[in-house]
Amino acid sequence: MNDKRTHVLVASALCLYLTGTALAQRINTELKRQGFSGNPVFEGWYADPEGIIFDDEYWIYPTYSDDYGTPDRSLEFTPRQRAVQKNTINPQYLKQTLFNAFSSKDLVTWTKHSHVLDIKNVKWASYSIWAPAIIRANDKYYLFFGANDIQSDREYGGIGVAVASHPAGPFIDALGKPLISKFHNGAQPIDQFVFRDDDGQFYMYYGGWRHCNIVKLSPDLLSLRPFPDGETFKEITPEHYVEGPFVFKRSGKYYLMWSEGGWGGPDYSVAYAIADSPLGPFSRIGKILKQDPTVATGAGHHSVIKIPEADDWYIVYHRRPLHTKNGNHRETCIDRMYFNEDGTIRPVKITFTGVKKRPLGR
Repeated sequence: MNDKRTHVLVASALCLYLTGTALAQRINTELKRQGFSGNPVFEGWYADPEGIIFDDEYWIYPTYSDDYGTPDRSLEFTPRQRAVQKNTINPQYLKQTLFNAFSSKDLVTWTKHSHVLDIKNVKWASYSIWAPAIIRANDKYYLFFGANDIQSDREYGGIGVAVASHPAGPFIDALGKPLISKFHNGAQPIDQFVFRDDDGQFYMYYGGWRHCNIVKLSPDLLSLRPFPDGETFKEITPEHYVEGPFVFKRSGKYYLMWSEGGWGGPDYSVAYAIADSPLGPFSRIGKILKQDPTVATGAGHHSVIKIPEADDWYIVYHRRPLHTKNGNHRETCIDRMYFNEDGTIRPVKITFTGVKKRPLGR
């Protein structure tokens, strides 16, 4: 590996990303040839990436980040009025209506799987789906997603779940309706993440509008179960929380991570807390991912991948290149995430190089 040449490539990439020229992709291709993922890891506008490992493959499920419209919210929307809702939007904005997935054997070369879920297969979703979360259970793959960006309980939408027999889909809506369709504890029903604890219990963390809830899922992941105290929706919102929760467990501790700031601005970032229980309490420790004005802005809404049988961790996130101010122009990137000896997370350095090739099962 020629480190000097790599540094030159990175410097060149910075100049090219600042101007937004097509040559930036050629630099990224050369980084991949040298055994780096390069950032972004694949072409296209993609955000809110959920990274996960299935067997010997890495998978990423992102939001297709493009313009999307807003319906006339003065109308009363019910399932029967879905067509009316959609018809209030200029067709040119009906773009964020599908999920593509990406798979890789080594974090460097990625294969695109188109339309693993399409809004046409979700009869209650009208104009936008985003922020997928996926988990394997019961010999199936469950893809959770937010739809319709509802702003109150009088609108129809929320968090849905689709199921497939393969990680590349096709995923089919499992319920014919949202799993969660109302505001509880002030949390907008979006940005869900599903976590399986060591005892086999599935929890879902979710919420926008600066509120985070946790719910228990049934074994088939298609309904909610109350907690022993009778509550179904427990609020666990840490300080400065905005949206995008993600949870993992390390050395017996539960790490709750989330996004702060405004998703369309440069201050978007990721912070975290640590607790002894999946229910918390979660006290904010600090930020670990944020913009670098020499690399990119708006770094946030992430997920985390752990290498099996190793204490090696990767953070998968989106950011906005320096040459654009369009809020929907977001790219999916990967960088290393490290821990201190006391279990706290070190601040992540966002890079153009990305991460080194890392095949699984070797």
